[in-house]
Amino acid sequence: MHRSHRAGTHPVDEMLPAPRLFALGLQHVLVMYAGAIAVPLIVGRALQLPPEDVAFLISADLFVCGVVSILQSLGAGPWLGVRMPVMMGVTFAAVGPMVAIANSMPGIEGARALFGAVIGAGVISILMAPLVSRMLRFFPPVVTGTVILVIGVSLMPIGINWIFGLPQGPTAPRLVDPVMQAWLEQHMAEGGAPAGLALAPTVPNPLYGAPGNMVIAGIVLATIMLIARFARGFLSNIAVLVGIVVGGILAAALGLMHFDKVAAAAWFAPIRPLHFGMPSFDPVMILTMTMVMIVVMIESTGMFLALGDMVDQKIDQPRLAAGLRVDGVGTLLGGIFNTFPYTSFSQNVGLVGVTGVRSRHVCVAGGAIMVVLGLIPKMGALVEALPTVVLGGAGLVMFGMVAATGIRVLSRVDFAGNRNNLFVVAVSLGMGMIPMIAGSFDQWLPPSTRVLTHSGILLAAVAAVALNWFLNGAAHLDRAEVSRAAAQADTH
Repeated sequence: MHRSHRAGTHPVDEMLPAPRLFALGLQHVLVMYAGAIAVPLIVGRALQLPPEDVAFLISADLFVCGVVSILQSLGAGPWLGVRMPVMMGVTFAAVGPMVAIANSMPGIEGARALFGAVIGAGVISILMAPLVSRMLRFFPPVVTGTVILVIGVSLMPIGINWIFGLPQGPTAPRLVDPVMQAWLEQHMAEGGAPAGLALAPTVPNPLYGAPGNMVIAGIVLATIMLIARFARGFLSNIAVLVGIVVGGILAAALGLMHFDKVAAAAWFAPIRPLHFGMPSFDPVMILTMTMVMIVVMIESTGMFLALGDMVDQKIDQPRLAAGLRVDGVGTLLGGIFNTFPYTSFSQNVGLVGVTGVRSRHVCVAGGAIMVVLGLIPKMGALVEALPTVVLGGAGLVMFGMVAATGIRVLSRVDFAGNRNNLFVVAVSLGMGMIPMIAGSFDQWLPPSTRVLTHSGILLAAVAAVALNWFLNGAAHLDRAEVSRAAAQADTH
């Protein structure tokens, strides 16, 4: 682990040499890249935009990702930035509502309405940040640890699907039998089968769980573990980057990397604000996106507390408000620059735990790299050529590290003397896993509530806060706050 820092300088504020900053920043970028470009791809296609506009959405997203990451990690005045190593990216919590807006109003008009809703939600989020941050007293270690554990567990399916394939689309585990499909189409053309009849997929898909993909992910994971065990100094800090490079070389050798998009991409493309014209502001859409931002802020609170635990820094109410305010500013900038709501990326929180590098300047460097990738589409296309299976092996370590941080926080909780704490963790963990296990559990609930019910992290946080208040009482919260302050005073 990287320990050498000047006397009196906290490792979070340490400035590293430029080559190390670049390598560590690049590591953060590679970890988040697949997630960063997924949302503009999904929403751009839902809006039925032409390919060049979808490519523009991706570039705009990378550019704003970089700007907001720099703002969050570096800070701007006392009001903006949590000033810890944070990479910002588009939140997946917003995908469902944004696709619904896009389906109801495709094309340029839909894009204007969508970006208007994002701008409106960003402004409201900036105003709401201090209110949300005042909930910090409801997050003693038993609640914080549970929420962080659920964040890690809810990330696991992403890493696992990176290895084996997505459960829908071209890598779905089973496909429709092509012979039976041809038979059905023939009978439908002849009028011998009712319109709309569809076959269930029954044939195993060779692209799902391919042994070659498992080998690549296994080699990436083994590389990271070997470096973590035997390497010293800077090499141990870039274990994930080395693992991804090894996996990328192996994937290229096996013909899994394709560079045709790199050749077609432009060398430079400016990111123009309001590319699709003046946004339109629909109150219902703005309200929907504001609900998304409430989910984002609760998730961000858990993320900042996890990161504070990793880097040994106290997250007090003003600092949390400054971090949450950047979620709102990022979302406002997102709407202006033709992209979407922003949040702190939890996989990068896991990476901080894996590498042990606590300097926030690493994420400032990562943000600068993202800005360059946004302005130079050819560079962005080169990173995009990396197959997600390579990230899968690293994903298991990073997402598991977030869960392990939650367990570490829970290890400080008194379970022997207070059995109620066991109930808080048990029920909240179960609530957090409902959307993972039963994805359609809310199909009969009003569509407007699905924004909230589909976040396992939000369900776990609400359950943990409510149960802790009910079982342990308000007096327990106040004692927890006093003991947390005392513990911080002892460590500083």
